[in-house]
Amino acid sequence: MLQQVPLFRDLNQQELARVEEIAIDRVFRKKSTIFMEGSEKEAVFFIQDGLVKAYKTDEEGHEQIVSLLQTGDMFPHTGFFNQSPYPATTEALVDTHVLAIPVHAFEKLILAMPSIAIKVIDVMGAKILELQQKLQQFTGHDVQGRILSFLLQLADKHGEVKGSSVHIELPVTHQELANAVGTSRETVNRLLNQLKKQRILDMSRSEIIILDRDALKRF
Repeated sequence: MLQQVPLFRDLNQQELARVEEIAIDRVFRKKSTIFMEGSEKEAVFFIQDGLVKAYKTDEEGHEQIVSLLQTGDMFPHTGFFNQSPYPATTEALVDTHVLAIPVHAFEKLILAMPSIAIKVIDVMGAKILELQQKLQQFTGHDVQGRILSFLLQLADKHGEVKGSSVHIELPVTHQELANAVGTSRETVNRLLNQLKKQRILDMSRSEIIILDRDALKRF
């Protein structure tokens, strides 16, 4: 599993073995909370199998989805080298199997093997640039553009091509989609209904099906 984690892609076998020694297997059942926003960061998690929602809650109790995370993803994105508390709350959307690496144990490890820190920092720098580029693309759109962009991102990250369509197995509601792009459920409903009428997209409780990806890009 560690060999497939982008953060550890440059580590050699000896370094990976040392990280494996401190990694803990954990399973979180569907709808269970992995950690709460503002709590002390005790570990960094890597998804072996499953799906995780990261979200923040404002003063009025409204939920804002930060990201949807899948197999191979690390969370929180702040990683090991930031002492701040967890920046968001995370919830398993399905039964999810993760590797947890305790922060303090990892700090001791990199003191013993500084080469691990150097390689991990290089990868995290590249990840920060990628996130900045995505943020610039996302904020440059109006509400409709943000929704369409988000759907295309879901297709790229979570989609499975089946014939001419792309199937995204995500148990997300219209409200959660609205939260993810900072708009209302009514706005999302209107756009999704338009896309359904034009046979561009279909959606159920557990799946989004993009019937015509090119048409979705042009919409």
